[in-house]
Amino acid sequence: MKFFPKELSWLAFNQRVLQEAGDKNVPVVERMRFLGIFSNNMDEFFRVRVADVRRRIFFAQTTAEHSEAEQLMAAIQQQVISLQAQFEQIYLDVLKALLRKNIRVIDEQQASAEEKRWLTTFFEEKIKRYIVPLLIGQSTNLIKAINEDATYLCVEIVYQGELTYAAIEVPTEELPRFIKLPFKSSNRNKRIILLDNVICLCLETLFRGIVPFDNLQAFSFKLTRDADYRLPHDIDQSLLEQMEEGIRQRFDAEPVRLVYDRSMPRRMLYFLHDKLHLTSHDSLVAGGRYRNTRDFVTFENWGHRSMVNPKLTPLDLPTLVQQASMFEALQRNDALLYFPYHKFAHITELVRQASYDPQVQSIQMCIYRVAPHSRIVHSLIEAVNNGKKVTVMVELQARFDEEANIEWAKRMTQEGIRVIFGIKGLKVHAKLILIKRKEGDLVRQYAHIGTGNLNEKTAQIYTDFSLLTADEDICSDVDKVFQYLEAPYRRFNFSHIWLSPVTTRSKFNRLLAHEIRTAREGQPARVLLKVNNLVDEPLIEHLYKASQAGVHIRIIVRGMCQLRAGVTGMSDNIEVISIVDRFLEHPRVFCFHNGGANDVYISSADLMTRNLDERVELTCPILGPELKQQVIDILELQWRDNTKARVIDSEQRNLYRKRGNKKKFRAQTAIYDYLKAEHTKAKQRMQQHLESQGDSDEK
Repeated sequence: MKFFPKELSWLAFNQRVLQEAGDKNVPVVERMRFLGIFSNNMDEFFRVRVADVRRRIFFAQTTAEHSEAEQLMAAIQQQVISLQAQFEQIYLDVLKALLRKNIRVIDEQQASAEEKRWLTTFFEEKIKRYIVPLLIGQSTNLIKAINEDATYLCVEIVYQGELTYAAIEVPTEELPRFIKLPFKSSNRNKRIILLDNVICLCLETLFRGIVPFDNLQAFSFKLTRDADYRLPHDIDQSLLEQMEEGIRQRFDAEPVRLVYDRSMPRRMLYFLHDKLHLTSHDSLVAGGRYRNTRDFVTFENWGHRSMVNPKLTPLDLPTLVQQASMFEALQRNDALLYFPYHKFAHITELVRQASYDPQVQSIQMCIYRVAPHSRIVHSLIEAVNNGKKVTVMVELQARFDEEANIEWAKRMTQEGIRVIFGIKGLKVHAKLILIKRKEGDLVRQYAHIGTGNLNEKTAQIYTDFSLLTADEDICSDVDKVFQYLEAPYRRFNFSHIWLSPVTTRSKFNRLLAHEIRTAREGQPARVLLKVNNLVDEPLIEHLYKASQAGVHIRIIVRGMCQLRAGVTGMSDNIEVISIVDRFLEHPRVFCFHNGGANDVYISSADLMTRNLDERVELTCPILGPELKQQVIDILELQWRDNTKARVIDSEQRNLYRKRGNKKKFRAQTAIYDYLKAEHTKAKQRMQQHLESQGDSDEK
């Protein structure tokens, strides 16, 4: 088989996340948080990937298509069950590790009499106000009533021999999931209880005097829905209205997974199964007592600082901070930032300065995902108040951020920003800023081109490159991209950049074909790629062809990878690794040897069909020799990783790279040290430059 199924590859990626939770060398609180990341990932997997396979089963056009989809669904369910079992074991191991650090996570049965009294009072004063039990009757539409983002308790009510059921939403939006008990702190012991357990402890208090009962018992469950939606085609509706109507469909979307406490009575499970209209193609996943474990991401550190990762202080870029303004700095040199090692504040500062610089005429930007309290958007609003022309391309269909982007679009429009919504049928995923500034008789342009979102929050945990440049050709290309977004029917010629869906695939294939020709001539031919996902089959076929021609191909992939590496006669010259560590590896970088010229490109596009053919994406060359070498050095450091790197072989077994007699080498730590050293050298060069200027002035 040439291609590894992308859905199973996605589960292999999430297994790597789970490996981090199971790694005893990872600080224990971070291990708990990795369990939350794993759970959150699994939610998205079912909402998107499993839902898609489910639709393929129901709407298959041929028997062969139906059979293939059913076999894939069976393989997915088998792997999910295996991962769930691993999750439960790792969770118990993490609880033991916390206990060794004097932190005990208890349930309501383990609470002392004193603690139960305190918890009862806490429930009455802090929790009860947020709980309204849903009494489930014959006419209750449970699918519509259940919020898939929430944790629920299904309560069995026994009264005079009759059974009825109720659902209680655990109010995690209003209250923390983990509650520290205010006892025994003097001798360093901390006792933590989940919000779910407090509700279970106080069930009788909740129902007494309102719903008659002889006995009550509660078990947790969680529902996952299909995340797909269809936009209406009413020509009288604006795109904004269509999006709002489209995402409302998710509230009524069909369930694709029910996860539940495995100790739940069978009669309760059957009841939920019937009320939620689940089919044999929907996943029933039994687990431990607690569902919606993605909240574990918020687990606090109640102990020593060694229980979390050491703080990393982001670096300034001396070439940016030692000039009077960002514009003066970029007139001298391009700047390359690598987050979170560098300060994202450089980006917010560029926009802030542009917002009130009298010479700045206009600011254009693409927004895909921004922080909830975005300083960048705030500066754009101030730019309008200062008389600047501001245009923002808002991608309304950024998955799971649609509602936030709709609200941003409304607010920016109200504030006087010109908001556009791009091209029908194409998501705009490019990460762009373009600033036009009057300098003398000319208008000079400044651009930001990145691999990640313009989001202050995610820039603290995602690794991404951002190029800041005043290069005339690149800025002119970016200007044409913004023109393309408003007039896609026009033909544009770009000097340096690649643009999806227009040129990215052809440009990539052309450079790869050049490496193939070079290899066949007996010359060195190499390709180094770093992507989130590699799932485009025609492109993978081309990589196989390159391998067979003798091109040495190295790939660093975070998530899905359909390419089967190291298969004799097909992909002998291809190696693939994946790094999962404290920061989420997010950049897309393409490096081609090109006879020693070493062409380096950063991109917003993954090597997926959707990114190459169905989205607006931008790929940009790194032209400066020093910056180009810096990107190569960073990728080479990642390739040397023998601590967090897993080998992605043809079966995707997630085996850690063998270290042998070599010292441990952890890329994310090494990259910070490397950039810190570069930071010191740059400061010294700047100081020498200033001193030489001072000597010249004296003469």
